[in-house]
Amino acid sequence: MTPGRTGTAGATGGAAGGALLVVGDVVTDVVARHRGPLAPGTDTPALIRRVPGGAGANVACWAARWGWGDVRLLGRVGADAVAWHERELTASGVRSRLVVDADAPTGTVLCLVDTGAAAERTFLTDSGASLRLEPGDWSETFLDGAAWLHLSGYLLFSEPSRALVAVAVASARARGVPVSLDPASAGFLTALGVDRFLSCVDGLDVLLPSRDEARLLTGLPDPLDAAAKLSRYVPLVVAKQGADGALVARAGTVSARVPAAPATPRDTTGAGDAFTGAFLAALLGGAEPEAAALEGCRAGALAVERVGARPAGPGSDGEGGRGGQGRAEDGSDR
Repeated sequence: MTPGRTGTAGATGGAAGGALLVVGDVVTDVVARHRGPLAPGTDTPALIRRVPGGAGANVACWAARWGWGDVRLLGRVGADAVAWHERELTASGVRSRLVVDADAPTGTVLCLVDTGAAAERTFLTDSGASLRLEPGDWSETFLDGAAWLHLSGYLLFSEPSRALVAVAVASARARGVPVSLDPASAGFLTALGVDRFLSCVDGLDVLLPSRDEARLLTGLPDPLDAAAKLSRYVPLVVAKQGADGALVARAGTVSARVPAAPATPRDTTGAGDAFTGAFLAALLGGAEPEAAALEGCRAGALAVERVGARPAGPGSDGEGGRGGQGRAEDGSDR
């Protein structure tokens, strides 16, 4: 990364009109909420649901839930679940372009959620088709009418999708479209390597790491120091801090500490995606980053109080929800 790059106006104050294009993963989440520690060699009681997920798809759905009228998604799935995922995305207000992979099934993530006070989760991930996006899946027309490009960091964890990221970012730069990225996974970042990750994301306008990801990317244990250091390389850094809210940093300085919204966690899966989607919707609507981060915290609080990583759809809960668990592949509520 080259320090000191000047960001576009869209990275600091939003943009009027236009589409939010999200490129990222679409997967099936199997959420297992277990009571107490896992018991090796025998049964552990759990509540298990199959719900639509994927960091990229979740961000798109939360941005639409937060009122952005034109949200588009590019992803790759297997033939086994394409119809279900398309229906779920459409119901959430997202215009999807799902490439069907003839050789790999839809990615699946097993989310083990401890039903203790923190509702912390552990992921077992089979990326399947989701990380097989490649440059041939990209079209310059995807950016027609786009005001913003957001990338899921999971795309950087395979060679084909890294190549797609390079093509998409180059296309956005040529059109003057701002680009944001959520690093997505501290575990995968460790495997990829920090230097390689930073070289892949050179030229970003906004970076949205979690606390652990910011620490990993900088080697600094203090979250404020980590956010400040990252903002010497990316014009705007919004570092998500979970129950501690978020940090907004520019030009090597943390400019704001944004408080979290109160919540009683049930499932923390997708809380960071909810933050990112709401943040981008608010930023595109003209909010300053600090105000947009407050919206992100509000969305994160809603996300942790429900099971699954997507917002509820119309008519279920007074918060715009259509049913807490999404729908099963046979169309029945789960």
